[in-house]
Amino acid sequence: MLSLHSDAHFMKEALRQAEMAYDDGETPIGAVVVHENTIIARAHNQTERLNDATAHAEMLAITAAENHIGSKYLNECTLYVTLEPCAMCAGALYWSQMGKVVFAASDQKRGYSIHEKNLLHPKTKIERGILEAEASALVTKFCENLRKNR
Repeated sequence: MLSLHSDAHFMKEALRQAEMAYDDGETPIGAVVVHENTIIARAHNQTERLNDATAHAEMLAITAAENHIGSKYLNECTLYVTLEPCAMCAGALYWSQMGKVVFAASDQKRGYSIHEKNLLHPKTKIERGILEAEASALVTKFCENLRKNR
């Protein structure tokens, strides 16, 4: 049984967001921001819907969390995201001073960790691999459907 405050519980919420993105024809990435064991922001990719290359789940979740807290700093928050953040999102996480980032699946092509320099804030804690199989399967299914429909 999942604890209500476990990393797996919150990652399941991020996966629900990723499924919403998938259903909307967006790259299936979802994110939630947690503060004091409460989800304060939920988002999924909306780059197609908004015609905005920056409308990644992480970016939208960061903005919503900052608005909720009333501060540009999220050092007491945790971001749960289904795919490793890209360099752009890592930059936003750096500037927001996100306390912890938990991601499900690594992104070997576009993830921030492919860069030699750590793009996250030095105080940001990292956790990876939570519900990795589920997140990877959703992205794989999305990519297979894209190839099929070309």
